Amino acid sequence: MSENSRRCILSGDKDARDGLIRLALGPDGMVAPDVRARAPGRGAWIGVDRAALDAANAKGKLKGALARAFKSGAVDAPADLGARIEDALRQDALNRLGLEARSGKLLTGSEKIEAAARSGQVRLLMHASDAGTDGNRKLDQAWRVGSGREGSAERGMVLPASRTILSLALGRENVVHIALTDRAAAERVAQAVSRWREFIGSEAEAEPCAKDAQGPSALNAHDGDGMGEDKGFEISR
Repeated sequence: MSENSRRCILSGDKDARDGLIRLALGPDGMVAPDVRARAPGRGAWIGVDRAALDAANAKGKLKGALARAFKSGAVDAPADLGARIEDALRQDALNRLGLEARSGKLLTGSEKIEAAARSGQVRLLMHASDAGTDGNRKLDQAWRVGSGREGSAERGMVLPASRTILSLALGRENVVHIALTDRAAAERVAQAVSRWREFIGSEAEAEPCAKDAQGPSALNAHDGDGMGEDKGFEISR
C-alpha cells in the first residue's frame, strides 16, 4: 500500500486518502468522523457509502472492524455514526465553497456564469437542488460550448443542497448556480463535494475535461424555481 493510500476497514478495498473517510478514536472509546484527517493518533478508514456503513453498524460488523483497526476491544461506534459522517462531509463541502467565494474564485449569477462558460473560463459548474431545469439546461449548454464539447451530454452537477443552504454558506443572496473559474479551486471543491455525494449515494461522478482558462470574480444569482436533474459534473482543465 502506498504512503498516500489506505484500506477501507469494511470492504478491504484500497484508495487514495482523499477518496476515503477517516474515523478517529476518542478518549471514551467512541469513534467519530475526522473528515479532514487531522485528529492525532491511529485512524480507521472507510470507503463505503452510508447505506453500507449503517448496515454494518447495525449488524455489529463495524464494531469488529474498528476493534481490529484500532487494535483495541474498547472501541464502539454511535448508532448514528452514518448521520454524523454525512453532516461532517456536508459541512466540509459548504465550508470549502465559502472559502473559495471569499477568495474571489467562485462565480454566482446566471448571466455572469453563462458569459464565463461560453468564453471557456468555467472549470466546474454546479446547481442548487431546487434550481430550475431550464436554467440548468441553459448553463450546461453554455459550458459545453465553451469547453468545446457541444453536442455531448455533459452537464453541471446538482448539489445535494438547496439555494437557501448555498446562500448561507456563501454569504450571498439567492445562490442558485455556482461556477469555479480557477483550476486549483475547482479541484478542491470537487474533492470535497465528491466525498459527500459518494457517501450519501449520489450517482454523479467527476470526469476531467481538457480546457485551460481563467475567469472573473462573482456576484449574485437570479433564477426560477423547480427541480434540476442530477446527471454529473466535470472539471474543465
